[in-house]
Amino acid sequence: MSKFYEIEPNLENYWRSIILFGRNVASYKFALAKALYDLKDNGNTVITLDKLAVPFAKHISEHLVICDKQVTSAGSKFLDGCRDFNANKITHDELIKLTVQMGFNNVIDAFHNVHNNEVPKRFFIDERKTKGGIVLTDNFYQLGENFQYENLAQETESRWRLVETAWELNMPKHLIQIDYKEENQFFFADNKLRRVPVTPARSSLNGYQKGRCFYCFKEISINEGHQDLADVDHFFPHDLRKCNAEKPINGVANLVLACTDCNRGVNGKFAQLPAIPLLERLHDRNEYLITSHHPLRETLIAQTGGTTEKRQQFLQDAYDCTITHYGIHHKWQPKQEGIAIF
Repeated sequence: MSKFYEIEPNLENYWRSIILFGRNVASYKFALAKALYDLKDNGNTVITLDKLAVPFAKHISEHLVICDKQVTSAGSKFLDGCRDFNANKITHDELIKLTVQMGFNNVIDAFHNVHNNEVPKRFFIDERKTKGGIVLTDNFYQLGENFQYENLAQETESRWRLVETAWELNMPKHLIQIDYKEENQFFFADNKLRRVPVTPARSSLNGYQKGRCFYCFKEISINEGHQDLADVDHFFPHDLRKCNAEKPINGVANLVLACTDCNRGVNGKFAQLPAIPLLERLHDRNEYLITSHHPLRETLIAQTGGTTEKRQQFLQDAYDCTITHYGIHHKWQPKQEGIAIF
């Protein structure tokens, strides 16, 4: 997904492309990312497999309690060992030994690959043959010094929850829908049989917006209590349903993250209709989601169309419907506060 990081080629976006667009056949990529977050401040650039195995196995074991399906294959001896640990059938030392033997067989090799290409910046070097583990690069430590680093752990966890939920529901992908519940600001997955809470909307959307306000590109945070905490905003207002009750107002395609100034400040959007350039930007943001893997991808396709042209027409129809319903002539657009990232 080179376009994702070429517009703003920084370390955060290289890392996000791995988390958001890397191949998903197992959840090990997410566990490895979270293990690296845990080990960043331990003072060692060389991380031997036995040291890496401790947080890696911890995150996998914890997620197995939440969702037992962590791979798309039929089985895994490593995951069986994590289940045995959760059931007190093996000790922690036995779990770590098993993790060193089986847990890293593919994930270290594949971590930096996105759509069959390696991202331009590496965050660790594979030195298993010479040093018994991996070596963290300066890129990883520089990543940890940036404003957006504090958001990455939440983004990784949300991406993991979305992927494993799709696997757990075990339904055809076109039947899985993701909708937003405003009362708790969570995404819910619906497989037509049951609805399950998945993950907070902010952390699910933030990576695709590269940590910026959708409207003005100001940097935002997804951490509760932060002064720049983002709002979850509906691009098209709720009243659009008066035109057509089937419009997915709480669907992923209509939700963006906005800074408080843009959403509800003195010159904020509130229920105004954004200008046409912002509609085009919404399409671009949604295409980032489309090129990701399910369930967000399949949800967007189901709600907005199976081709780029159909998705563009879907948004234009909603836009025209809003203008007709409201009789709107003036469109809202804020002053740009940062680099145009999509």
